[in-house]
Amino acid sequence: MKREALIVALDVEDLQAVRRIVRRLSPSVQFYKVGLRLFTREGPRVVRWLKRKGLKVFLDLKFHDIPNTVSQAVESACRLGVDFMTVHALGGEEMMKGAVESARRASKKWKKSPPKIFAVTILTSQNDLLPLGIAGSVKNGVLRLARLARKAGVNGLVCSPEEVKELKKRYRKAFRFITPGIRLNSQNRDDQKRTATPEQALSRGADYLVVGRPILNASRPREVAENILKGRA
Repeated sequence: MKREALIVALDVEDLQAVRRIVRRLSPSVQFYKVGLRLFTREGPRVVRWLKRKGLKVFLDLKFHDIPNTVSQAVESACRLGVDFMTVHALGGEEMMKGAVESARRASKKWKKSPPKIFAVTILTSQNDLLPLGIAGSVKNGVLRLARLARKAGVNGLVCSPEEVKELKKRYRKAFRFITPGIRLNSQNRDDQKRTATPEQALSRGADYLVVGRPILNASRPREVAENILKGRA
């Protein structure tokens, strides 16, 4: 497994905690995810700090709004130099297409490499769409959103380990796949519903694994990360 295929989720409170984690995981981990909790607390400075360290950043804010608002948010993220970012596929084709076009324009404007836009399908904490007013299975919902994402021209999809095999079969040439919901053998699922081990997710076609608590909560986090990278987890 390539080192950049492991993305560690920085689901922590502040930049001080980030510094501790990066120090403990260096040089094993080169790619980190900044999500809602951390970005709401620290804002752009946490992204800038990671980039100054020469690390890759996956900005996972799941933009979901009217197309113009999302396009503007994507432009701001491009200015920070993030490598990956997410939009929510439920925002629709027009919104996703606007995000892709905005990333292309902004990368030229700020003279930075264009980030990869990943569309989030159905969250791994959900296994029943009926309460949301969406008919059909989670799998069918994911496939419908994947078709929209392909038409919009995004670079990849975020999906659970349960759907990635079917999606890889259909969209191998169109997308890269990020798989969250990774749990190690014998670990509980916490609030995740659709999970898999690293080996299972990779064998089904995942290109990147997002791993948070299994690494962050470990007594020896770097050892856990190395085990995942070497296929021993």
